[in-house]
Amino acid sequence: MSGCKDQDPRIHAIQSRIRVVPDFPKPGIMFQDITTLLLDPKAFKDTIDLFVERYKAKNISVVAGIEARGFIFGPPIALAIGAKFVPLRKPNKLPGKVFKQEYDLEYGSDCLEMHIGAVEAGERALVVDDLIATGGTLRAAMNLLERAGAEVVECACVTEIPYLKGKEQLNGKPLYVLVESQ
Repeated sequence: MSGCKDQDPRIHAIQSRIRVVPDFPKPGIMFQDITTLLLDPKAFKDTIDLFVERYKAKNISVVAGIEARGFIFGPPIALAIGAKFVPLRKPNKLPGKVFKQEYDLEYGSDCLEMHIGAVEAGERALVVDDLIATGGTLRAAMNLLERAGAEVVECACVTEIPYLKGKEQLNGKPLYVLVESQ
């Protein structure tokens, strides 16, 4: 489901603030740069507000943000809806015992880690990131949370690259996206 379909006037402003950088980080990739969105306080606030409006009444107890850009959007959403924030990190960034999940990217592979004990069985989780491309990162995040016993309610991203069909990797879990990439 995309926020674009809702015709909310904030959506156009958000979309217009996302810069597309060709051939980054390697040739053929059209990088969706949300740093330009962050430079516009109103568009950034509107982004957070749209997510909060969607999730404030959904009884979410965990907002899990994917390193690194999920760390930008996840904490303010978590605070606004009264949930805890759980960082899902790249390898060897968390002290102590962790769950690990490897995954494929559009241009390689990587791994996510989450502290054991950060999430309890039965908690309702929202996974947040800036972008869904091939869906591997979101699927890895869902797997980590589900291994800990959480129920993943939905995944939320600012933008999506629809032609990469990442939504198909989410095992039927709902995906909410504010804007589709251009």
